[in-house]
Amino acid sequence: MTDSPLRFDEVHFRHVHRRRGDVEVLRGLSFALSPGDRVALVGRSGSGKSTVLALASGRLTATSGTVSVAGADLGAMTIDERARVRLSQISHVHQDFRLLPRYSARENVELPLLLQGVSRVEARERAIRALERVDLAARADHRTTELSGGEQQRVAIARAVVRPPALLLADEPTGALDAGLRDEILALLFETCEGAAILLVTHDPAVAEAADRILELPRLGSADAHPAR
Repeated sequence: MTDSPLRFDEVHFRHVHRRRGDVEVLRGLSFALSPGDRVALVGRSGSGKSTVLALASGRLTATSGTVSVAGADLGAMTIDERARVRLSQISHVHQDFRLLPRYSARENVELPLLLQGVSRVEARERAIRALERVDLAARADHRTTELSGGEQQRVAIARAVVRPPALLLADEPTGALDAGLRDEILALLFETCEGAAILLVTHDPAVAEAADRILELPRLGSADAHPAR
């Protein structure tokens, strides 16, 4: 049986504040993603969506409960071990792209491969192929500051898929785009990440409806997140 790319089991999370005391963000959150799942994570501001992504990537650790990626318990790992899981198993598309401004589009896409020890020649070839998939090969040597917002989003997607991830975490990847470009980028994201489990945070009902299922974070007081449909 294949391990779930992402699984939350009775996850609780509290932010610790010296002055305000502990703030409960998540209470008993449980869900699992299978390979190829496209799941939209929705909820009001402050419901914990960004916290879920941070827990799923191992950048935060749960107060209690278990967060597992490909069957491995992130909470039982060291910081370095979690970083290796992020590098080998997880890709992330950020709302603000997080591209390196002094680097070209190709260099931004190459970076995850170089960090994994891939040779520069192979990393360059794979980066160009990834940029071809998002129709940006002609802009490969342009700095990201020379690209439009939509082009930067394409570079961010190419960087996410240059090494096939088991899990893709996407934080409002179409939030700054108009409706036409939103639909184009969303279709591109799903196409290029086919086979990966995708957890997509969004406030946009149209984006949520494009997913296979919706996971809604409730107000605290309910035990678990629940599928809206």
